[in-house]
Amino acid sequence: MSRRTRRGWTVAGIAGGLVGAAGAAAGAGVASQRRRIAAQRRSLATEMAEHGGAVPPGMVGEEVSVTADDGIRLACETVEPADGSDPVATVVLVHGFALDRRTWQEQRPFLAGLTGPSVRMVLYDQRSHGRSERAPADTCTIDQLGRDLDAVIRTLAPEGELLLVSHSMGGMTVMALAEQHPELFHERVAGVALVSTSAGEMASSGLGLTFLSRRNPVIRTLGGLATWQPGLVETGRRAMGDLIWAITKRFAYGDMQVDPRMVDLVDTMIGSNAVGALTDFVDTLGTHDRLAALPGLCCAEVLVLAGDADRIIPFKHSEAIADALPTARLVRLSGVGHMPMLEQPDEVDRELGDLIERSMERERGGRFRLTRPRPRRRDGGGPAGDAAEATGTDGVAGPGDDPVVATDGAGAGRRSSRSALLGRRRSARAWKAAPAAPDGPGPDAGDGPARDDGGPAGNGRTTRGRGRKGPS
Repeated sequence: MSRRTRRGWTVAGIAGGLVGAAGAAAGAGVASQRRRIAAQRRSLATEMAEHGGAVPPGMVGEEVSVTADDGIRLACETVEPADGSDPVATVVLVHGFALDRRTWQEQRPFLAGLTGPSVRMVLYDQRSHGRSERAPADTCTIDQLGRDLDAVIRTLAPEGELLLVSHSMGGMTVMALAEQHPELFHERVAGVALVSTSAGEMASSGLGLTFLSRRNPVIRTLGGLATWQPGLVETGRRAMGDLIWAITKRFAYGDMQVDPRMVDLVDTMIGSNAVGALTDFVDTLGTHDRLAALPGLCCAEVLVLAGDADRIIPFKHSEAIADALPTARLVRLSGVGHMPMLEQPDEVDRELGDLIERSMERERGGRFRLTRPRPRRRDGGGPAGDAAEATGTDGVAGPGDDPVVATDGAGAGRRSSRSALLGRRRSARAWKAAPAAPDGPGPDAGDGPARDDGGPAGNGRTTRGRGRKGPS
């Protein structure tokens, strides 16, 4: 028996032992849980198969391919405004690790439905993800993803203003692009959204503490086995499908009552990517460090948004990004996990609309207001926080507080919801009367609370720093 064959069987033996030990430890409780999950998924599949109706605007685009600088084919899609008008800018949406461009399915109708003026969308699947071509392992790096994004922009959005909307590893991709092409952010990028992402130290906390560790034998063994016997790994993955679905629900979302359709979507995206393709990115995620690249975003309006129940990239990573970008807007979604665009899509849509407005005001001067499509209606009365009380000055929601807390610049907390004007004014009065936080400056420090008079009837928002930014 050759040395390579012996090594392969050793890897297989280790993996088999790990799986066997896990199965023995799980016992009858896991079997019972799997039966419940399987029944729920069958019911969901039946319901989705029976669902009909018109396709929402923005859900159908033109499929195109872009060739990266190393020859890898990237599957892309362009979506024009629903009203057929000339767009004011192109929004490029960049998905995260183990997912694909379906990540943005809830934002597509919103962005396509914007008018007065409208925007165009460009979406694509990262290399080795979704419908894009499987890339060699040594090219699965954040640096290369930045070059891929540059190729997509040069090919599909060579002119005009840009907004880059990114999630998780997609945010790291945008940071790599800023590091490689700072002139693009000086000349064309008007706005950047960094959703549930990190500028570095991914392996220091959250799921990354275990998953990205170089000393994790399970991940290393799985990667080796996926290279040696990919069919065996994928067969085992399918056999554990219901259990993986439950794990996906736990780690992707903060709300355990989340719509099962959203769990199924994430599970389907993950399942469409080969295990070996995913393990190829483990090292680059663990060594990602681009805190020094963040100042390159300062010429654009920046939105930093994440959920504080994110088990994959904890919220402190977003706080670190906002600390490095004093004029960025930081939004915390209380109780929300790693997929806020699916778990709280209306809140994310609202923030993206605000980002586009601020970006266009900065680039073109004057007030800039979009006409937005009506928010989607959901079971349970819509997004949480519609009738919540205002938060205190520490920017941390307590019992009864609005689940959406935003800060501008170094800012203190404020509410961000579709509350009545009376509620907004009450929030502003509470701000003026609030004492300073014990561990930080009060509302009168620095520039003082700057009233943000954007939005209907002034919006009653109180922020730190620059608030809504005009022309600079």
